[in-house]
Amino acid sequence: MSTQPEQVLESNLIKQLNSLGHQSVTIKNEADLLANLKAQLEKHNQTTLSDREFSKVLNHLNKGNVFEKARILRDKMNFERDNGETAYLEFINQDHWCKNQFQVTHQVTMEGSYKNRYDVTILINGLPLVQIELKRRGLELKEAFNQINRYQRHSFGSSHGLYQYLQIFVISNGVNSKYYANNRHQSFKQTFYWSDFDNKNITQLEEFTKDFLEPCHIAKMITKYIVLNETEKVLMVLRPYQYYATESIIDRVKNSTKNGYIWHTTGSGKTLTSFKTSQVLMKLPQVHKVVFVVDRKDLDYQTTKEFNAFSKGSIDGTDDTKALVKQFSDDTKLIVTTIQKLNTAISKQQYLAKMEQLQDKKIVFIFDECHRSQFGETHKRIKKFFNNHQMFGFTGTPIFVQNAVANESGKRTTKELFDDRLHKYVITDAIKDENVLKFSIEYIGKYKEKEGSKNEIDIEVEDIDTKELLESPQRLEKITDYIIANHNRKTHNKDYTALFCVSSIETLIKYYDLFYAKKESGKHNLRMATIFSFTANEDDKDANGFIPDTEIEIKEGATINQHSRDKLDEYIGHYNKLYNTNFSTKTSQLFYNYYNDIAKKVKERQIDILLVVNMFLTGFDSKTLNTLYVDKNLKYHGLIQAYSRTNRILNEQKSQGNIVCFRNLKKLTDDAIALFSNLEAKEIILVEPYEDYVKKFNKAFSQLLAIAPTVKSVDTLPSETEELEFIKAFRELMRLKNVLTSFADFNFSDLAMTEQSFEDYKSKYLDLHDKVKSDHTKEKVSILEDVDFELELIHRDEVNVAYILQLLAKLKEGDTSEREKKKKAIIDLLTGEANLRSKKELIENFINSSLIKSETNEDTDVGAEFESYWEIEKQKAFDLMCQEEGLIPEKLQDVIGNYIYTERKPIRDEVVGILKEKPKLLERKNVVERVIEKIMNFVNTFIDGISG
Repeated sequence: MSTQPEQVLESNLIKQLNSLGHQSVTIKNEADLLANLKAQLEKHNQTTLSDREFSKVLNHLNKGNVFEKARILRDKMNFERDNGETAYLEFINQDHWCKNQFQVTHQVTMEGSYKNRYDVTILINGLPLVQIELKRRGLELKEAFNQINRYQRHSFGSSHGLYQYLQIFVISNGVNSKYYANNRHQSFKQTFYWSDFDNKNITQLEEFTKDFLEPCHIAKMITKYIVLNETEKVLMVLRPYQYYATESIIDRVKNSTKNGYIWHTTGSGKTLTSFKTSQVLMKLPQVHKVVFVVDRKDLDYQTTKEFNAFSKGSIDGTDDTKALVKQFSDDTKLIVTTIQKLNTAISKQQYLAKMEQLQDKKIVFIFDECHRSQFGETHKRIKKFFNNHQMFGFTGTPIFVQNAVANESGKRTTKELFDDRLHKYVITDAIKDENVLKFSIEYIGKYKEKEGSKNEIDIEVEDIDTKELLESPQRLEKITDYIIANHNRKTHNKDYTALFCVSSIETLIKYYDLFYAKKESGKHNLRMATIFSFTANEDDKDANGFIPDTEIEIKEGATINQHSRDKLDEYIGHYNKLYNTNFSTKTSQLFYNYYNDIAKKVKERQIDILLVVNMFLTGFDSKTLNTLYVDKNLKYHGLIQAYSRTNRILNEQKSQGNIVCFRNLKKLTDDAIALFSNLEAKEIILVEPYEDYVKKFNKAFSQLLAIAPTVKSVDTLPSETEELEFIKAFRELMRLKNVLTSFADFNFSDLAMTEQSFEDYKSKYLDLHDKVKSDHTKEKVSILEDVDFELELIHRDEVNVAYILQLLAKLKEGDTSEREKKKKAIIDLLTGEANLRSKKELIENFINSSLIKSETNEDTDVGAEFESYWEIEKQKAFDLMCQEEGLIPEKLQDVIGNYIYTERKPIRDEVVGILKEKPKLLERKNVVERVIEKIMNFVNTFIDGISG
């Protein structure tokens, strides 16, 4: 056989799981599942449960959603026995994770909205905690991922909802195997390969099963290495390199007094790793306190949110050192603080009496981004003050001999400060695992070494003093104009944000004023913001690799540049006006609040370009940032740190981090890549040249033509198998075009496929998407259900209802033939835009009824006509929904309003509350799901995109 059928894969997997210690059990349906659960809980707890007592257990287990059930799993249940005594029941042993009952079953049938059969389920103490979905070899893993999503929608929550106790999903096609936490909000990008200690991925199912699904290991992952995120109310599971780092530190603390450091590349999730490490360490009996130390500027909106998400109230974000000293003195086991407060606590006389009582206690310090804050006096002071300490550092860019910078203590490397490296996960590992993106680097400008794009800024370097050139008004204006012209292309029509880092405050002020003047004169509508320190030493003149830690606190007696401060206050005034805020530089706290607000707004895509000198170039983590404009000398760890602001994984559309260099940093970039990975790493870390992507696109187009030689031939594809092949082929074209359009050189004329042909095939692709969407309520599941159509790759903000109205206004111009051509063009546009297809029929009716009739009336206001028509149609649809589903109109209006405002789907109780007659319990789930879908379709059709 050319491929291994799923049932053979399943059979071999179960045999292997049996050999590892999972006992096979036959469970055909929920009745079997419940009977087995009772028996296993009795065995695990060494007790017997009466039917009445087990009924109480089931009621307890049937509370809440996936997140709340994860809490229930980890807590003991106390209940009253039939004889009146109080008893306790444990669902999983977290301290001795191997001492649980492990079983495996397969093809369990559960009935919810639809009847579903699950491939392989691992049960621990009778509860289904791991679900494994298999696809035959050759099928992409995303199909198994989408299938699990379908089960989550249709049946995991049905009846007693025991399948909502699933903690980990595993998907495999035999050749590739991945795992991820039970979190409905994540995309396929948040699925992970398991690996060995040296980051070699274990993809083949047999090897993966041996390592990852072995009973003790899978129980350890569930009990120790799943994090319950309190803010988002979701489960998170550690990736393999996070697991190995945590285990290495725990082993070090248990078995030695030595320090150590973790080298995990920027963007790999060090905050989660360090938190989980802290959480595990604080439970060790020999550890008195765990202190997690960050720089104050890193204790921003995101860090505070993340740590408090993992452990509510763990961060004291105030400047009050008294509060920190109190935490050291009381029974707080995990302390999260800043290097500044810690330094004060062990230096100032008023705190020493309390702090000295801890000098001989076992205290473990964990330093975030240890290459930045720990090379000064504070590091030495901590080591001198605490006699029984261990120190562990996390860094994305260690300091080696090559990139060490001399200070008063001489050249200090990370190894000298923290002893051995305990685990390494470099940028090439992260790119290989698709945990971070590659970089696309374009060098813009004619320099002695002519690099990169043919869209160069026409300034020659020869015979011109470098400083004079770099700061010349002509050059700065040309760069400003270049950014304005290309920003939409780089950020997919502002779907993402950008940083612009420059060499000095003086230059930043010139750039900001240029951007602002051009905005005032109507040359662009970019939302600009900036922040910089107005104390001394902000400039990075020698570019030694360090991006200096900018002092957000303006200390008494600090040297202040009044001109810089006045300009910053002027720019903050622009910001206040734009966002209706009230920040200034009057106090350190107001300035710090401004910093945090900027961080928040960049993450929320409310700022298009943030101009900086040093701030935000290290530590700042935003998935929605994809572009860095560079007019600043960078090298070594400073360069990698700055570039890495752009390469966080988000979705298919964000295919790489864009670096636009207005200086010739090519050699410095190559040197930095070689230092932090290896000499051959460039082809892994950098995207290929524009010409290579053109070749790839043309090859993919040929493969598409082999499946569907013409646009019309898509309609006559013989079966869903061929339709699936077409979908995959066109999706690959979309992915490649998505990368191509980010190049400044992109032009459709370079491709073998015309732009019109791409749009025509895209319409057919969307037709198939609509067909799958409309057919999903049928009993028979389509094989196209499991395909991710990746519609975000063809979303265009500029084509919206407002744009269509502009075209409609021109419909009455010209003769009949010309009007018909315009009408066809509009219909084609509606057909080809994913965000307008739900509105297509209504707009087409408007064209045929309202507009054509009034084409002789020169005074027709198309906008007013359309608005009137739309309101009538919206009310009709609203009334029909109320009539068909028996809804209370006023309450429905409130639910719709709340959905629009919060962007969160209505919950079950909200929907039940708007029904005139409450359905029976068995019917309730189906009714609620149907109403929610109708509400979302209503908003999608009549409200989303209408005001744009």
